[in-house]
Amino acid sequence: MDMIENLIITIVKPLISQPDKLTIKIEDTPEFLEYHLDLDKSDIGRVIGRKGRTISAIRTIVYSVPTTDKKVRLVIDEK
Repeated sequence: MDMIENLIITIVKPLISQPDKLTIKIEDTPEFLEYHLDLDKSDIGRVIGRKGRTISAIRTIVYSVPTTDKKVRLVIDEK
């Protein structure tokens, strides 16, 4: 696990009711390093928050981590 993945897990796990169903898939695209969060359907709203404030705050923290090559992108996968 890399540093950004650990950071995402540390922030998101306390927010959700079913942390055992949290998985993160990493996709390496030409422009971005995308971290796809796969959550239980009932936890998606908890991570997004009212008017997207929670996910916006999480993204601000994650995007502030310095990277060398590519920009980081955090995506919530909806089933």
